[in-house]
Amino acid sequence: MQSQPLARLGLGPVRLGLVGRERQNVLCYSSIAGIEKVPMSKLEPTEYVNDRYKAIEDRLKVVRKRLNQPLTLAEKIVYGHLDDPESAEMKRGVSYLKLRPDRVAMQDATAQMAMLQFISSGLPKTMVPSTIHCDHLIEGTTSPQPDREGKFGGEADLSFAVKTNKEVYDFLATAGSKYGVGFWRPGSGIIHQIVLENYALPGLMMIGTDSHTPNAGGLGMCAVGVGGADAVDVMAGLPWELKAPKVIGVKLTGKMSRWTSPKDVILKVAGILTVKGGTGAIVEYFGPGVDNMSCTGMATVCNMGAEIGATTSLFPFNKRMYDYLVATDRSGAASLADAFKENLRADEGAKYDQLIEINLSELEPHINGPFTPDLAHPLSKFAEELRKNNWPTELKAGLIGSCTNSSYEDMARAASVARQALAAGIKAKVPFTISPGSEQIRATIARDGIMDVFDKIGGTVLSNSCGPCIGQWKRTDVPKGEANSIITSFNRNFAARNDGNPATHAFVASPELVTAYAIAGDLTFNPEKDTLVGADGKEIKLEAPFGDELPARGFDAGANVYQAPPSSLDDRAKLSVKVDPASQRLQLLSPFKAWNGDDIKDAVVLIKVKGKCTTDHISMAGPWLKYRGHLDNISNNLLIGAINIANGKPNAVKNLVTGEEGPVPATARDYKARGMPWVVVGDENYGEGSSREHAALEPRHLGGVAIIVKSFARIHETNLKKQGMLPLTFANPADYDKIDPTDKITIEGLKTFTPGVPLTLVGKKADGSTYSFPVNHTFNDNQINWFKNGSALNAMAAAFKAGKM
Repeated sequence: MQSQPLARLGLGPVRLGLVGRERQNVLCYSSIAGIEKVPMSKLEPTEYVNDRYKAIEDRLKVVRKRLNQPLTLAEKIVYGHLDDPESAEMKRGVSYLKLRPDRVAMQDATAQMAMLQFISSGLPKTMVPSTIHCDHLIEGTTSPQPDREGKFGGEADLSFAVKTNKEVYDFLATAGSKYGVGFWRPGSGIIHQIVLENYALPGLMMIGTDSHTPNAGGLGMCAVGVGGADAVDVMAGLPWELKAPKVIGVKLTGKMSRWTSPKDVILKVAGILTVKGGTGAIVEYFGPGVDNMSCTGMATVCNMGAEIGATTSLFPFNKRMYDYLVATDRSGAASLADAFKENLRADEGAKYDQLIEINLSELEPHINGPFTPDLAHPLSKFAEELRKNNWPTELKAGLIGSCTNSSYEDMARAASVARQALAAGIKAKVPFTISPGSEQIRATIARDGIMDVFDKIGGTVLSNSCGPCIGQWKRTDVPKGEANSIITSFNRNFAARNDGNPATHAFVASPELVTAYAIAGDLTFNPEKDTLVGADGKEIKLEAPFGDELPARGFDAGANVYQAPPSSLDDRAKLSVKVDPASQRLQLLSPFKAWNGDDIKDAVVLIKVKGKCTTDHISMAGPWLKYRGHLDNISNNLLIGAINIANGKPNAVKNLVTGEEGPVPATARDYKARGMPWVVVGDENYGEGSSREHAALEPRHLGGVAIIVKSFARIHETNLKKQGMLPLTFANPADYDKIDPTDKITIEGLKTFTPGVPLTLVGKKADGSTYSFPVNHTFNDNQINWFKNGSALNAMAAAFKAGKM
């Protein structure tokens, strides 16, 4: 089969026809010349890795001549995807880059809005390989449920979800078929594990509508979490815009032993960098310690890079990645990457903006939390911290799996701990849940007896989905409001994140450590030195866990869970995607209004937020996930978790017209009905957490015009820009204190809105007195065009109508 021309692949203006070997700066060109064509995936037989690698080499030749310096791995991959390498400015932390990603991945909760936006663009098909993964809408249960005929756990939950979410799944399946998007059915697994098993490839670039998309960095892929509007741009064949990331280097030496695992690497890094220390940067791991870590272990590290705000995280190509590719039936891709490996690691002498060194031989197991993933505790000091802070030491639940830690190796290591307990006649003392990462993982651990071990120790195997990790947990064992502790191998542990209970103290650790704690039932237990009492009354000490990196008998694919779109454009054109106007789950979008050409005048403050405000505070998940395709309905959760500085309460703000206190969404709707613009005032790292663009769509839909904070998380700031909002930061963070919730806010300078030029905020107090100060923004010319058109989607539609696309 002939390969497609690069222009059809959307690879941009690369220069073709390079021959020979370029010796300058160590890069070998035509390294893959003559190698047989390798599909990007066995599910996409007409898209070839060779074409992507050739385009990367061609672009890098231009980049190297221009920069004339050693490149980091991050720079090689990012600059290797430039839309126009000959003219692009390339300054870390400064330049806005236009890039050509190789693929798009969407999970079902965010895919609804992404596909609704894509449909409204009027384009007939996606221009890059894209997939939808049904993993977020399945609620996990750990006790008998009346709505599941008295059953609970994986099979009951999946069956219930398929019935409950039929309207949404049908929409996504038909939209995927019509527009050429692969569809992974409910039960197939978590998006990031499916991507790792089928789509992630060293050196390629992917964007995904989920903040943990960087999981694919475990296979050397530059995978970045974005909002749905960014996905729409790429699916429409437009270049994707990203500020040139800084590069944080993490040098790994030594070798892990005993209870230390890859999870402990990122828990340690989170403690060093904090939840915003990676903002605007790619974290690049290197050094001899890298080769002592499995491919899926590297994916765990990259996955949780989202918790430090990193754009993404990367590992260089090595033998462990090669072996994983072979094990997942991609031998051709493994050989091609091996031939291309000079482009899949940093140059000698490459410079990093920040350097961290970790000796794996000295690294202790870590437990992070509660309430934030960067509060890091070495195992040896954890019990002391529990007592010192008066955190509940009695464990109420242990949960393993999620997109972060659900590999075969993770399950095998956890099972090795469980087997020791079973041999001593011990079972888990608390509810213990297991979330397999994919149908392939589930089928394989079932075949190999690992599932049986979890069952015997008293575990509940949930469906192949996100479940409790994203708040999809129908927890009944602890009343809401009761202080309690749980420990998980998940990635996030914000208040109420897992079970909707703000009093739950959630701690994060490796799956094997979580298993040990579930058996002990006590968080002061230290498995490296403490003992358990067996059924015979004798004390036993758990040995360090062990698990095969890859299954000795290969992977079992399990059930067929993939739906390919029709290959014929004619067949797709005959399909229709219908949305019932009366639906409470799905709603076609109406364009936002364009900018009126004037400054924002006398906007009220909807809420002045106190302290941490994540996307979970702005647009909660859990039961609200069912409204992700209905903008008006889900807007009823706008900022209901944010703390109002005026009264210290969530979801209670004063309506400045009526004087009454009421819910945030209702107050916003009242202001919108009266034609009154409003703003939000917030603190540091506003919008940290999930990539969910609903946290940007909702304030725009309910009449918001600006979010003014001390600092933003990267994805949320971009999402706000995409929807025509003004994300602004205080030039002087102390100016946050000048604004009272009863003030009227004017924002001046929009008539001359210019990149790099601050706007002016003028505040008016209730007594008529005024104050003013500058507020910064990071808009470039293209983003200002989004603002003027009312949204990025409006700007794209205008360009399409004008024949400029």
